[in-house]
Amino acid sequence: MARFLIVEARFYDHLNDMLIAGARAALEEAGHEVDVLTVPGALEIPGAISLAIESQQYAGYVAIGVVIRGETYHFEIVAGESARGIMALTMDGMAIGNGILTTENEQQAIVRADPVQLNKGGEAAKAALAMLDLQAKFAS
Repeated sequence: MARFLIVEARFYDHLNDMLIAGARAALEEAGHEVDVLTVPGALEIPGAISLAIESQQYAGYVAIGVVIRGETYHFEIVAGESARGIMALTMDGMAIGNGILTTENEQQAIVRADPVQLNKGGEAAKAALAMLDLQAKFAS
C-alpha cells in the first residue's frame, strides 16, 4: 500500500468532484491511501506537487483540474505551462498522472470528467500507478 496525493485546482466544483471521484476510486481499488490538496489554479499544481515531493510523504501524485478555452490567450498559457511543469517533474522520475482537462467548452469537460463516461480522473490515477510500478521495476 502506498499513499497518493491528488492535487486539484478547484475552479469548476462539479467537474472537479467527478475527476476526484474517478481518481480516488482507481487508487483505492488498487489498495492505496489518498489525500486531496486544493490549490488556486492549474498553474499552481506543479509547484504544489514539487513541495509535496520534498516532504517525502507520498509515493505518487494525480493532478486534477479543468481549463476551458475562453476569449483570451490565457487558456494556452495555463494549459501549456501546467503540462510542462508536470512533465518536468515526471522526467525527474516522479510518479504523476496528469488529469488536467483542457477543453473547448463545459460539455466536453463533463464527458471527460464523468466516471461513467471517459473517466479521465481515473485514467490519470492509473497512469500514476503505472509510473510507480516503473519506479519499482528500475529501482530493483
